[in-house]
Amino acid sequence: MRKATKKGIMLRQANNSPKLQRNEVEKNRRMHMKDLYGKLAVLIPPPPSKSSSHLLLEHAATHIKNLQVRLDMLNQKKLQLERTSNHISTGSSSRSPVVLEREFGSTLEVFLMCGLNKNFFLHEVISVFEEEAARVVTVNQSTVGERIIYRIYSQAVSPRIGIETSRVRERLEELIS
Repeated sequence: MRKATKKGIMLRQANNSPKLQRNEVEKNRRMHMKDLYGKLAVLIPPPPSKSSSHLLLEHAATHIKNLQVRLDMLNQKKLQLERTSNHISTGSSSRSPVVLEREFGSTLEVFLMCGLNKNFFLHEVISVFEEEAARVVTVNQSTVGERIIYRIYSQAVSPRIGIETSRVRERLEELIS
């Protein structure tokens, strides 16, 4: 049997030292990556099932692409509304009101633009939504020049049934004209 000498122990520790450092660096890297995956998972909607980090990255990439498409669509809608608002505000304040709607499944967003001398009350508009089985979630009002713009965001009382947007638009146009 061979006796372990001080020199032999120090030599083995010196040889293992780079390996231990690599292991420690790799362990820290894995912990850092796990933390980053956790942060990413919080920022995106939950995936349909518990998934691997590869599927999480694919889900995040898809979500980012969907957000980009939605952002482009919203920017186009904003430009359209600005053009409409500018077109309306350059005319006389007696122009007829404008109703624009956008449907997202069981939700409906309506933009109602009218002159300062509007001939309807907001509670009448909200009643139209309620009578058509829509619950009004938020209403925002902005004044641009001599125009008032209402943004009304509503959800269907029953998501399976939804909201009949053509009927809502028809009733709103009757009300404000």
